[in-house]
Amino acid sequence: MTASIIDGKATAAMVVERVTLETARLISNTGIVPGIAVVIVGDDPASQVYVRSKGKRAHECGFHSLTHKLPEDTKEEALLSLIDELNQDDKIHGILVQLPLPEHIAEAKIIQAVSPDKDVDGFHFINVGKLGTGEIANAFVPCTPAGCMVLMRQALGKEDFSGLNAVVVGRSNIVGKPIANLLLAANATVTIAHSRTNDLPAITAAADILVAAVGRSEMIRADWVKPGAVVIDVGINRIAAPEKGEGKTRLVGDVAYEECAEVASAITPVPGGVGPMTIAMLMATTLTAACRKAGITPPKF
Repeated sequence: MTASIIDGKATAAMVVERVTLETARLISNTGIVPGIAVVIVGDDPASQVYVRSKGKRAHECGFHSLTHKLPEDTKEEALLSLIDELNQDDKIHGILVQLPLPEHIAEAKIIQAVSPDKDVDGFHFINVGKLGTGEIANAFVPCTPAGCMVLMRQALGKEDFSGLNAVVVGRSNIVGKPIANLLLAANATVTIAHSRTNDLPAITAAADILVAAVGRSEMIRADWVKPGAVVIDVGINRIAAPEKGEGKTRLVGDVAYEECAEVASAITPVPGGVGPMTIAMLMATTLTAACRKAGITPPKF
């Protein structure tokens, strides 16, 4: 068996295209322009690249987009003050604080300072609680898990996962736990596995849907995968690539792609799988926030 490749780039492009069309319709019907504000503190190179990508995509979708770049030594009080201003700004429907933050700033305090109605990252306790209790229609869901679900529904050709066993390897608040809750809402039978799990290969080998979000390069091997399973690889790891030349590196996921693709029915590559979906779903969530503010039922993605 050779797995079909789940093309995250193509799917993300379709999501963005729909967001752009729905944004134009919203503006035409109501005059409301979806607005997103991204706040970045410091000069982390990876964060800078990611923030630029978000801004570019927002403009392509027709959004009102702001980026607040703050110096590394910004005081926590100043950041909280900026977030309060954005919470009060009616032109801003989504607020995203780029993580990580400098060590002298308490990330948890900053995350909880963002209005739950503008929390397009889905990290506020109110949105976490809504997701955990099945109130997904009224919650903001973290963008990476939301994107994973779009890819899963595409691979399986259905929205109801009744009768399917799903294993999520990883229990982070950002990816593992939200994906588990989304899978439960889709009626899958869900196991969350992690570094303390006994006989992990046996557990993953029983999964019809296997989500790897553990942050360990190529940890999931072919004999860990049930024949015909759908494999979603959330991992992004950089490893040495001497075949490319001295000092060169390459990106790999948490799944040993080549060998697992011989067993699975469908699999996401790294790069080009889950990664592109994250920003696409951020755009979708910002549009959703603007629709809710306008009292309009948001489109479903």
